[in-house]
Amino acid sequence: MPHASINGVRLHYEERGTGTPILGIHGAGSSAVFWEDAAERLSGLGRAITYDRRGSNRSERPDPYETTSVREHAEDALELLRILEAEPAVLIGRSYGGTVALDLALRHPETVLGIALLEAGPMGLSPEYDSWFVALRSSCENVAVERVGETVMREVFGAWDELPDAWRNVFTANGPALRAELRGAERIDNHRLADLTHPLLVLTADSSPAPIRRGSEALARALPTARHIRVGGDHAIDPAGPDVLTFVTEILGETTRT
Repeated sequence: MPHASINGVRLHYEERGTGTPILGIHGAGSSAVFWEDAAERLSGLGRAITYDRRGSNRSERPDPYETTSVREHAEDALELLRILEAEPAVLIGRSYGGTVALDLALRHPETVLGIALLEAGPMGLSPEYDSWFVALRSSCENVAVERVGETVMREVFGAWDELPDAWRNVFTANGPALRAELRGAERIDNHRLADLTHPLLVLTADSSPAPIRRGSEALARALPTARHIRVGGDHAIDPAGPDVLTFVTEILGETTRT
């Protein structure tokens, strides 16, 4: 399995297809293993790159790993793109991964062609989302680390025992990483969001918990040029759903013309 040494840790990554790079960034406590089908479909448009963020699943976990930050993960994503000679890239970020993509675009705009944000929710935009996040973080501090993933999944999806074994296994094993991500919060420089000039797509899901939807909607309002679309389903929005594929196709068309 391919790994790259990134900012002191070994990150697992995978590549499919050729052409313009498309980087997928997974959510908190998750893994690129859940993006495999989407990556196959995205590889029909360009060079699809997915990876496990630091501390998650097949990537190395720092020791100790008590807390992390959006910026740390954005720097990892930047270094991965540079090592793979994959700049600039279209970014697709789900949940926390979308906030990582935004931070990367804000601080290194030349690295990004456009961003699809699948219910990303930076703190500081929606009081309802912020309160929900703080309460979730508190709940995860009060359970054994082996139950952090279960706690989050029950809150976000209203399920645990019914989930596939692969989901439960990954989120259980990623408990330390998930707790570190919650401790570091989900903060970026919100004051600069209105200055982003990249093509932007914000997707919000019908069946997500209301605070998550509110956070995504607040993000859309903070990005004046973003296209905001409400889709069916829950928080696990398909990274290669029809709206995302259309968005990426449009960006690649513009890239070809220029």
